Amino acid sequence: MAKKDKNLDIAPSRREKKGVGQVILALILLLYTVFCAAPVVLVFIAAFTDELYITQHGFSFFPAKWSLYGVTSVLKYGKQLLVSYGVTIFITVVGTLLGLLIMSMFAYSISRKDFRLSKFLSIYLLIPMLFNGGQLSGYIVFTSYYGLKDSLLLLILPLCVSTMNVIILRTYIANSIPGELMEAAKIDGAGEYRTFFQITLPLLKPSLAAVGFMMATAYWNDWQNALLYIDSDNKKPLQLLLVNIQKSIEVLLNNANVPAAARAAMGGTIPQYSSTMATVIVVIAPIMVIYPFFQKYFIKGLTVGSVKG
Repeated sequence: MAKKDKNLDIAPSRREKKGVGQVILALILLLYTVFCAAPVVLVFIAAFTDELYITQHGFSFFPAKWSLYGVTSVLKYGKQLLVSYGVTIFITVVGTLLGLLIMSMFAYSISRKDFRLSKFLSIYLLIPMLFNGGQLSGYIVFTSYYGLKDSLLLLILPLCVSTMNVIILRTYIANSIPGELMEAAKIDGAGEYRTFFQITLPLLKPSLAAVGFMMATAYWNDWQNALLYIDSDNKKPLQLLLVNIQKSIEVLLNNANVPAAARAAMGGTIPQYSSTMATVIVVIAPIMVIYPFFQKYFIKGLTVGSVKG
């Protein structure tokens, strides 16, 4: 009986240590969250801070003077800003859906052990990951041979397929979707297309959500392809427009002969820092709004597919 009481005395102490450890871990994670969130909060505050105050006192979480000059300088582009938003949304949605379809079909093919070309296609998939022809050769091929200069296809196709994303999808299929399920469908007379679209694809939703979010972010933030291939204003994505806005502000700042009318339009001072932060808000705000809805799928798709159940 005494021995039993001794064990009972030890158990609460272990629970207390575990509780203290959880509190310490929670504090560490809370501190890390604050460090990660602070720059984002500062960006939003700086976008509405007076430009002269930033120049004299630097960035602050509690500015003494507020201003809308930085935001209005970006919103002055009005119609072009809406057009660029539309282009970015179009290439993000179309590119993500097209990429997910192609990569999921590719991943399904190389995950099938009875497919003769699975090993060959797996090696073929890894080659672009190790060797790259370079930007110059890509530019020549896309513009001279394919004739896609100033085409939205050049904003979609280069980011459509990624080796790492195909590997994530293939791993999820191999580890999380039972092979017996596909064999049963085959016995029932289902072909490869029906097995893929009616059985495999619905079970791929968590992994597709994770990969799709990464693809959508890549499409949303891409501006280099637009800078290389796009000339028309009605095809410029949002990121390229914001780069042009920043360059225009830099030209005004570096030009000593800026007309008084231009400075008056900017409120007397050219809002270099506040407008930069305003452009950042324009870029990241939609992603910040969408991310919470995809977070659970994002985590599940990356973790479940990497651990065999």
